[in-house]
Amino acid sequence: MNIHEYQAKKLLQSYGAPVSDGRIVLRSEDAKTAAGELDGPLWVVKAQIHAGGRGKGTFKEPKAGEKGGVRMARSVTEAAEEAKKMLGHTLVTHQTGPSGKQVNRVYIEDGSGIETELYLALLVDRQTSRVSFVCSTEGGMDIEQVAADTPDKILSFSIDPATGYQGFHGRRIAFMLGLKGKQIKQCVALMATLHKMFIEKDMEMLEINPLIVTDTGELKCLDAKMSFDSNATYRHPDIAELRDETEEDAKELAASKHDLNYIALDGEIGCMVNGAGLAMATMDIIKLKGAEPANFLDVGGGATKEKVTEAFKIITSDPNVKGILVNIFGGIMRCDVIAEGVIAAVTEVGLKVPLVVRLEGTNVDRGKEIINTSGLDVIAADNLSDAAEKIVKAVKG
Repeated sequence: MNIHEYQAKKLLQSYGAPVSDGRIVLRSEDAKTAAGELDGPLWVVKAQIHAGGRGKGTFKEPKAGEKGGVRMARSVTEAAEEAKKMLGHTLVTHQTGPSGKQVNRVYIEDGSGIETELYLALLVDRQTSRVSFVCSTEGGMDIEQVAADTPDKILSFSIDPATGYQGFHGRRIAFMLGLKGKQIKQCVALMATLHKMFIEKDMEMLEINPLIVTDTGELKCLDAKMSFDSNATYRHPDIAELRDETEEDAKELAASKHDLNYIALDGEIGCMVNGAGLAMATMDIIKLKGAEPANFLDVGGGATKEKVTEAFKIITSDPNVKGILVNIFGGIMRCDVIAEGVIAAVTEVGLKVPLVVRLEGTNVDRGKEIINTSGLDVIAADNLSDAAEKIVKAVKG
């Protein structure tokens, strides 16, 4: 689960991390009042969407102006005007895709004098199953580009859970970042704070980009992105309350409410599969046969007829879907349950695109019988390769 920058900064502040004072604006008529509560003389107006690259982004609507999603203002009035231009308009960045995201919230904060921009992140290292620090002197840039062009400018190391964070970890980061004097002590304390927060709140990723050294020599978190383990939010009702469903894909949101693992993609062939590995293999073979998958969808090993019906409805709600491939290997998940779910879903929402069904495993004969006697126009497949070939052929005519 992702949260907005202003929410992340409030959480940072609650742990004692240094951030700028700011105000959130949800309505354009409140923008001037919010800006007036800050000291100035420089104000920064930031569009709040769940995507990076806001400063380099562009708005679709001309009325929003051409300055991007992060703008400077020299007065309360100017800050309010910039906020009004952003609200309700669509911001396009390299992470949103061409459709962009509508800006429903704007954050106005005090400007900062910047001496140096740095990069810092904490994340879960899947290879070591530990929390890792990543830092670089190249703050404000895409870390992926830095890693590709100048990997020597990135320091990455994991924290042994047996010892936890220690002072030498912070000093190692400080020396890598070229900090001096009191900044080293500040860095050691800040890293301890961030690591404590990361663990206590069950985070998956915390990125401070940039972490700055101000013109007075102080460290400050100038921007913040946070992602939390969705499976752990039941332990943190305060974090769960921060969820902004308007930032999520409507189909993915509906899937989460039915405990389905769904991710929307840009292709034309909808997939319903049980098991993450089989789902990945299904998407791969669709690409191999010359088409693109429209989604990743794992209905899980214990799916019910109702769950399968909801999954089918979510797939068919995507206007880009030109065909559907159901690929089920029945272990815990029985083929007859899948077949009944498909029949129920098609009966309820209708079938307007080609449908290929491949069933194998537990109760496969009963599942095939249900499909074959349903009266539906379904294309049967004997194996995964055969299924992929048939759905691609059906979609491409």
